Amino acid sequence: MRDLSTDITPAAPELAKLRIYIGAAPGVGKTYQMLEDAHLMKKQGIDVVIGLIESHGRKDTQDLVGDLELIPRRAIPYRSVVLEEMDLDGILARHPHTCIVDELAHTNVPGSRNRKRYEDVLELLDAGINVMTAVNVQHLETLNDSVSRSADTQIRETIPDSLLKRADEVVNVDVTVEELRSRLKQGKIYAPDKVEQSLANFFRKGNLSMLRELALRTTAEEVGSRAAEYRRSQGLEQAPMPEKVMVCLSPRPGSERLLRVGARIAGRLATNWYAVRVESPDEDARHGDAEEYQRMEEHQRLARELGAQVIVLKDKNVADALIEFAQQEGISHVVFGQSARSRFDILLRGSVINRFLAEIRDATVQVVPISRAKR
Repeated sequence: MRDLSTDITPAAPELAKLRIYIGAAPGVGKTYQMLEDAHLMKKQGIDVVIGLIESHGRKDTQDLVGDLELIPRRAIPYRSVVLEEMDLDGILARHPHTCIVDELAHTNVPGSRNRKRYEDVLELLDAGINVMTAVNVQHLETLNDSVSRSADTQIRETIPDSLLKRADEVVNVDVTVEELRSRLKQGKIYAPDKVEQSLANFFRKGNLSMLRELALRTTAEEVGSRAAEYRRSQGLEQAPMPEKVMVCLSPRPGSERLLRVGARIAGRLATNWYAVRVESPDEDARHGDAEEYQRMEEHQRLARELGAQVIVLKDKNVADALIEFAQQEGISHVVFGQSARSRFDILLRGSVINRFLAEIRDATVQVVPISRAKR
């Protein structure tokens, strides 16, 4: 009789799962959400432990730890003090099904086995331990420079974007800008003596809006990429032609609003988008209106920070240029800005929007009111 045991190939061990909770800023509730999910897992009989949690003194977060098992931290002498870090060896020895590791971008105390906490996480994954972790969007390496410029602060701790690719799940924890600033004022994020300074700097409305959009876009892009990869691996029919978004730029005040609308649309669609401006072939923007030139430079900078590809078209007729570009690129969503104009002005100069609508029938057009430039 044939010995079938020699024909059996051992099944490859299942890769450990990584779930990353991403947010726009401190205080959105990433750690809180992780703990809530951990309690649900425990009720389902899953062996879940806390490798490290940073509550930052927030009582609600501390109380939510509850009866979850907490792996004690490891004391590390450093210079004249003793600091605490996550006990990587203790977690490996305990070998739970799932481990919570907060503050993914953290830099470990000198003397630790790994320089960065994300390297600890990779070691846990290699050992077959599932990990739930959290990070703010400004700590992604590719976004670091643009966020630093916008927030006017130095982001010193980063993680490689490849970690998002390694993640099996990316969960966006989102709250409105108003809610986040309200939490800050109530002392739920930082100590009272830091509130006013934070409101005037990192927690400015404009900065938080940008970070929120980046977090939404980053999550949407990962979901879209993962879905496309799954279709390829399963031999399924490819997704329909991707949507394309175009924002029509001008140097008028308030055009930043158009860019944020465009970024949100592109984020929901998980697609790339364009910020398009049209200038006359004989126009030299540098030697024209200095204020308008500076404003347009700022608009283009913001567009790039929000993930747009900036396109400059040369044409004497703005409508012709936009229509041709939309047709060539297969644009499906367009964002225009509209300032208050008299009927006489529209009759005299024409309307780019009306002309565009007459020529491009298969695109969704969104008109956003913006302020009128003052002379």
